[in-house]
Amino acid sequence: MMKYALTLWLALGPLLAFAQSGTDVDRLLVAMEPIKQLQGRFEQRQYGDDNTLLAESSGRFRLLRPGYFSWEILSPDAQMIIAGPEFIWHHDRDLETVTRRPVTTNADMTPLQILGGDESALREKFQVVQTSAGAFQLTPLAAGVGFKQLTLFLDGERLTGMEIRDNLDQRVEIEFTELDSRSELGSVDFAFTPPPDADLFYYDE
Repeated sequence: MMKYALTLWLALGPLLAFAQSGTDVDRLLVAMEPIKQLQGRFEQRQYGDDNTLLAESSGRFRLLRPGYFSWEILSPDAQMIIAGPEFIWHHDRDLETVTRRPVTTNADMTPLQILGGDESALREKFQVVQTSAGAFQLTPLAAGVGFKQLTLFLDGERLTGMEIRDNLDQRVEIEFTELDSRSELGSVDFAFTPPPDADLFYYDE
């Protein structure tokens, strides 16, 4: 079950809409503006509330703004999350299951989707505070969601990592490496067809 804690909360967990503005969110939007497309590798570590390492995973990701991302875990198991304008897919290759959920119009910003940098969503759903040069802390403006805080780390035009603290005070650290922002990506790179032998679970309502 630990791998679901590392994976599903990245793709699930709706947030309610509030209003927020200010110079820090403007600085974040300016910092993210050059990131139109991005791919690379990630290392992910989950820590308990006593700072004990609970789990690790690694893999590769792709991002195309607006609205597309893929997150492929290669170790220690094999999973993939793919999102487009309509659906978020989760494929667990070890369990041979595929889950599909809609991307709705009231949407449901998730840690990975934040990388898309949608201006209205960032302003309406989060309090944004720049804590240091290249570090932006985002706090949801609605209670009862899957995490308390998310911090984005940037080095110039390079996105170097994220840190998420959940409601149990567990912490997930994600480091991005081998970043490539020049290779062209298109919507076809995020197409997904479930394998014929997978068990399908569609949540489209």
